[in-house]
Amino acid sequence: ERMSLIDLASLVLAPTATKEGKVYSAIPDTGEGDMTFSRGSSATRVNSAGLIEKERGNLLLQSNTFNTTWTQVRADFTSGQSGYDGSSDAWQVECNANGYSGGYQNTSSLNQVNCSSLYAKAGNVDYLFIATTQGSTNNSQFFNLTNGTLGTSIGTGIIDANIESVGNGWYRCSITMTPNASFGYFLFGLSDTDGSSTGAIGEYIYIQDAMLNQGLVAQPYIETTTTAVYEGITDDVPRVDYTDSSCPALLLEPQRTNILPQSEYVNSTDWDIGAGVTITNNYAESPEGVQNATRAQFGATGVNRVFFDRAAATSDADNVWSFYIKGTDGETIDCYIDGNATGTGYYYFGKYITLDGTWQRIEFPFTLPANAGTQNYVVRRQVGNTATEALFYGFQVEASASYATSYIPTYSVSSTRVADSCSKTGISELIGQSEGTMFGEFFVSDIVTAGSYVRTLLNDGSSTNQIAFFYYPDGRIQATSSVGGSIVVSINIPSYGLSSGKHKFAFSYKLNDYVLFIDGVNVGADTSATVPSMSVFNLYDTSGGSMIYNQALLFPTRLTNDQLEELTK
Repeated sequence: ERMSLIDLASLVLAPTATKEGKVYSAIPDTGEGDMTFSRGSSATRVNSAGLIEKERGNLLLQSNTFNTTWTQVRADFTSGQSGYDGSSDAWQVECNANGYSGGYQNTSSLNQVNCSSLYAKAGNVDYLFIATTQGSTNNSQFFNLTNGTLGTSIGTGIIDANIESVGNGWYRCSITMTPNASFGYFLFGLSDTDGSSTGAIGEYIYIQDAMLNQGLVAQPYIETTTTAVYEGITDDVPRVDYTDSSCPALLLEPQRTNILPQSEYVNSTDWDIGAGVTITNNYAESPEGVQNATRAQFGATGVNRVFFDRAAATSDADNVWSFYIKGTDGETIDCYIDGNATGTGYYYFGKYITLDGTWQRIEFPFTLPANAGTQNYVVRRQVGNTATEALFYGFQVEASASYATSYIPTYSVSSTRVADSCSKTGISELIGQSEGTMFGEFFVSDIVTAGSYVRTLLNDGSSTNQIAFFYYPDGRIQATSSVGGSIVVSINIPSYGLSSGKHKFAFSYKLNDYVLFIDGVNVGADTSATVPSMSVFNLYDTSGGSMIYNQALLFPTRLTNDQLEELTK
């Protein structure tokens, strides 16, 4: 029955088919119903594997053409070698004069946490080094390409180093660096594993696919030529989100900023690690599915052991702190926010957490007093807590906000995700002008919480002539119709409330015949109202809140109440 109803629809939006700037309609399949999508920034989503997916980028140029913009130092480079990926795209690097030999590339300033990586294989020698410069400081990491072990690290800017076998004698070698505005070189070459011996004439190794990316770990390799290349959830890429793993949904959110400068690199100078706490970067796999989660080991029972960040959220307003944590099932830990407000003094907001052995996202809304200044964001083990260690990832503070949105990574400075927008104009022929039905299937979750709302609009490009549905997760439901700037229908339910999970609404209209159904129930009607003229279908406008849509439909007729009940069950 429901499938036969969908066959009656003039527009069916099922957000699994997307591309940059576009969300395709299933009906019509002519392109007339395809929605225009925009977001002027990168973003994150939960992908079909249940993992957080980010934008990825290679900031190096000519990433595998070492005879172009790379400077060759006492070395000959020969292309066409057998590569780690079965191609003939690898290079032999052979020392042609005694001393450090290899290649380097000038890079633009990168004042963010970054990871340099290179695929390498032993030739007639088994050593490689990767180095970077930060001002006058050289940071070098040495690698053994025969037994796959790390050699000596030189310099103070290396956060982490890794060598990973990729088969057939090839290794991916990487170093993660602290941010520095004067980052200047990506350098590699031949030197033994402690740097005491340099290359000699005739010594050689093989290399392939250099990469420089933001973050604590090497991302999947991306080929570049004359410009940096970005992939994943880049600008204007719609987010098909699997927060509800049973069904993909279109995630639409307002503009938000993560004001914390380091959301993943906990051991940075932006963080203050309390006495007795041991921090290990890149210790375990995070909700991103890569090894960039931080382990914190806490000190003796009965002694507070804390690490915290200082930031300034909005005074006299709502804000929200969120982070991911994983520990042993049943253990407990505390988190709190405190500071001093001018005129009123000390303030404190605390939360007690019980861990369940999985990754949990803790969402901590709080309202600051006036003149609140800066705050401490603290996770601690104190008297009565049982957690001796925990894993952390993705710290985020959103100012002037009452609910947490999707993760916004930062690597030394705050970062802003611009609002999503999805709409279709000029489709009067798909919108019933004298009668019709607007349907949406949406998902209520921890992302859509108090303060946000689901919003679906039919209008003429303004609010003057408009049919709209709103769901506010504080329990309020509203369906309205405006004609010539006057509200002619207002179905208001102050405390309806919806449980977490999937829900469906249908708002049907006709002259003197409006009705709203939610989850198979007739929740309100109006029998004395006209119908506005409409040409725009809009799933979001930038004044709104968060939405997670599984499906949206338009019908050119006012479906019967029996049909509406069946459609929304």
